[in-house]
Amino acid sequence: MRRLWGRKHRVQSAEVQPDEILIDSSNVPEFDRDQFEGRIERPFGRRSFFFAGGLIALIFAGYIVRAGVLELVRGASYAARAKNNQLSEQVLFADRGVIVDRTGTPLAYNTRASVTDDFAERVYADFRGLAHVVGYVKPPAKDSTGTYFRDAFVGVDGAERAFDAALMGKNGMKLSETDAHGKVVSESAVQPQQAGQKITLSIDAKVTQGLYDAIAARADSSKFQGGAGVIMDVKTGEILALTSYPEYSQNALEAGDADELKKLNADNRRPFLDRVTNGLYAPGSIVKPVVGSAALTEGVIDENKQILSTGQISLPNPYDPAHPSIFRDWRANGWVDVRHAIAYSSDVYFYEVGGGFEDQLGLGIDRLDKYFRMFGYGSDAGLPGFTEAAGNIPTPLWKAKAFPEDPTWRIGDTYHTAIGQYGMQVTPLQAVREAAAIANGGTLLTPTLVASSTPTGTQLPISAHTFEVIREGMRLGVTDGIATAVKFDAIHVAAKTGTAQIGAHNEFVNSWMIGFFPYEHPRYAYAVVLERAPAHTAMGSPAVMGTFLSWMYQNEPQYLQ
Repeated sequence: MRRLWGRKHRVQSAEVQPDEILIDSSNVPEFDRDQFEGRIERPFGRRSFFFAGGLIALIFAGYIVRAGVLELVRGASYAARAKNNQLSEQVLFADRGVIVDRTGTPLAYNTRASVTDDFAERVYADFRGLAHVVGYVKPPAKDSTGTYFRDAFVGVDGAERAFDAALMGKNGMKLSETDAHGKVVSESAVQPQQAGQKITLSIDAKVTQGLYDAIAARADSSKFQGGAGVIMDVKTGEILALTSYPEYSQNALEAGDADELKKLNADNRRPFLDRVTNGLYAPGSIVKPVVGSAALTEGVIDENKQILSTGQISLPNPYDPAHPSIFRDWRANGWVDVRHAIAYSSDVYFYEVGGGFEDQLGLGIDRLDKYFRMFGYGSDAGLPGFTEAAGNIPTPLWKAKAFPEDPTWRIGDTYHTAIGQYGMQVTPLQAVREAAAIANGGTLLTPTLVASSTPTGTQLPISAHTFEVIREGMRLGVTDGIATAVKFDAIHVAAKTGTAQIGAHNEFVNSWMIGFFPYEHPRYAYAVVLERAPAHTAMGSPAVMGTFLSWMYQNEPQYLQ
């Protein structure tokens, strides 16, 4: 073998290049040729790189051209389509719950005038006298852009307001996709609507209308400004009828009738006032059964104690002895006990048991205040959902605030309070609670408009015998006293009338009647008031109840049995 190295010649070390390596043919079988072992790798040529680069550049140029077309040539068109072809939310309006009376007669319900309407129209039954007890609603409303700023019915008055939460239900939601032409491409209900609850009221619509018609006819013929009436179950507190005259048109208000609204607002008889719950009136003699109950309970009198009414009592005037203070009765009633004092409505009797006279002790204003409040006067009568006036019971504290120029409480103030005058003010709903408590033996009920309600109330600390005496006095008023307008053979009624003088010179009167029926087994109590007629008007609330009970006997006798 030839020697590669000599003594005088030395080869410098250098980098070995792959293509200088010789493959030993004896090693070829050891390489896995499928994995390219033992093969010489050859780099790509320039032509390949130029070809690949050109292909990539061509593709990129195509994207640029396409983007330009989309943005510059068709950009406005596609932008408009993108704007119009979008998802929108739509409210699915829940149907408001139906209101029916105790017989199942619909009083407020829904109807769709067109399938394109967003919500059903609220409609009220064509009964007279139900406006204040059923009420009305404000419908959903849009702003100038077509967007709903009120997306549900809102109860404004009566049962519509009192039971608004239960009646309104729950709105749903629908998603809709529309194209550029406004055509719905797709839609789906994300949340379905839920209808409101059905409310069954305790009132009878026909009975309420009958009471309203009797009140309206008497008010118009005797020149009363208005009137109201309420009938209540003496065991449950359920209200059978509640009506106020004059009233408004529910359908006109729900429809937004501007002319009708203007007319109602211009009516000085205040047709929007619910006189049963918010009307305040001097009660007059309808409070005498309360005063009689207090006097018997406190031992001021017994049931046989008689007091002489000669037509007036006179008190010495220490400031002017020549002019004594005179307190008149409406007539000379002679000797009367508590039963006859109620039946004949003797003012002198109740002056004396209320404030005292000579040797007859009186309750005094503090105990009068106590018993009036015990029977529910001077506070909210408790009808849920209805705004109620509390009224007023005159007391020395009240007088000091109301008349700071003359704050002294005098015996005459007690006398007038004992017969329901002076500054005393009550509502018909408070008055019917008094009548019901007397009828049922002393339970002061909480009134309700819900049918089949569980009774709630307070038991008054007055004996059963005392209530029996008071009931006998009220029945005597019908058979032999001044409440003969409701004397019938077919139905026995117990009642107490009241005439309250009002106005700066007592030139007007309010006319009242409270009572219950049937006398033997009381079922219903009532209170009716006619408001502000000329002072010497002869016929008022007793005539209303006479007409109404005759109508009941002919049309709804089941309530009189």
